Amino acid sequence: MLLGLIALLYVFSVPWYRSADAPLQLWFGLPDWVAVALLCYLGAGLLNAWAWWITDVVDPPPSGSAQTATSASVDVGKELA
Repeated sequence: MLLGLIALLYVFSVPWYRSADAPLQLWFGLPDWVAVALLCYLGAGLLNAWAWWITDVVDPPPSGSAQTATSASVDVGKELA
């Protein structure tokens, strides 16, 4: 659902709905179509951040056991000494 909203915001950020002879209006000191695009990009970014925040990402277990990793580091230390 969040991906659909993000896609809609990107589609709405392109001023395809605006006629070429529409009068220029300023919002926050920017042309209205630029302000709409920036607000859409901001909304898409916030929705992306929210999607990552609510998603559980489980790291895969390390390959090999902890004993193997410890013995490998000890072996390297012996070679350097």
